[in-house]
Amino acid sequence: MGGYSSEYEISLQSGQVVYETLDQDKYNAYRIHIFKNKWVLVDDDNVEQEIDKNDFSVTLNNTKLNFDCVFNAIHGSPGEDGFMQGYFELLGMPHTSCGMYEAALTFNKRDCLSTLKPYGIKTATSYYVNQGDVINEDLIVEKVGLPCFVKANRAGSSFGISKVYEKDALASALDVAFKEDNEVIIESFLDGTEVSVGVITYQGEIKVLPITEIVSDNDFFDYKAKYLGESQEITPARISESQAEKVSIIAKKVYEVLNLKGFSRSEYIFKNGEPHLLEVNTIPGLTRASILPQQAAEAGISLSALFSNAIEEALK
Repeated sequence: MGGYSSEYEISLQSGQVVYETLDQDKYNAYRIHIFKNKWVLVDDDNVEQEIDKNDFSVTLNNTKLNFDCVFNAIHGSPGEDGFMQGYFELLGMPHTSCGMYEAALTFNKRDCLSTLKPYGIKTATSYYVNQGDVINEDLIVEKVGLPCFVKANRAGSSFGISKVYEKDALASALDVAFKEDNEVIIESFLDGTEVSVGVITYQGEIKVLPITEIVSDNDFFDYKAKYLGESQEITPARISESQAEKVSIIAKKVYEVLNLKGFSRSEYIFKNGEPHLLEVNTIPGLTRASILPQQAAEAGISLSALFSNAIEEALK
C-alpha cells in the first residue's frame, strides 16, 4: 500500500481494509508501505522495518521473512502502472494484480482506448497533447467541442481532471493536468448516465459484478464526489435490463481483450443508449465505501471472501 502518486492516501486506506479483513485463520498478513524514500513493513505499533529490495524480504527478530503472495493495493504508480508487477514477476512472487504489460497499458488512458477501439468499444472523441507541444485551442475545440474534459493521461482518483466550458479555460486546465503527468488526453463531453462495472476473476471464472450508477453532486465524478461523499453510488444501477446486459457484455469483453486478472473496474457513460468507455482501473478502491466492494456485497460476496479469492487466484 502507499505509492508514489497523489493517490497514496487512498491506497493506505484500501490496504488497511484488506489487512483488517483478511481471514486470520488462513493468512498471516503484513502491512508493507511503498514510498519513494522507503519500503518498510509497519507493525501494529507502527514500528517500521526496512524491506530488502533484493528479494522483497524483511528481517524480524533476527529471522528472515519471505512472503508467499503480495496483495497489491497500490493505486497509481508504481503499483497500477506495471512497475511493481514487473518487479514481482522477476522475483517469481505471486501477486493479486494483472501482469506488467497489462497494468502499463490500462494505466495509460490514450493507449488503452486506442487498443480497444478496433474491438468495437465506443469511446469519447479525443485529442492528445504532450507537455511542450504548441497548443492550438481552436483545433481542440473544433475536434472535441465544448464542454470537454482535460485529463492527465496517467493518473487516477480524478487527480488532474477539469471540465472546461470556455476555450479561454483550456490553458489553466492543461496546467492542472500537467502537474500529474506530461501527457494529456482531452475528451468530448458525453451527456448521459454514468455507470461503473466491476469485473473480477472469482473461483476460476470471469465474473461481472452488479452495476453501479454514479450520480455526482458536483459537475462530474471528481475527487470530492468519489471520496468525500459528494455523490450517490447506486447499486444496482437504475438502468434498463437491455442496457445492463449491453454494458456487462462490453465490460467482460474489455477484461478479456486486455488479458486482465484479479480486480478491475471500468467506467462508462450511456450516449444514445450505447455505453462509451471512459477508463479501466486495475487496482480499484478497496475501502468499505469503495464501489467494487459495494458491488461484491450486492452479489453476495463478503469482503473477506473477495480478498481471500484474490490471493487464492494469485497462488494458482
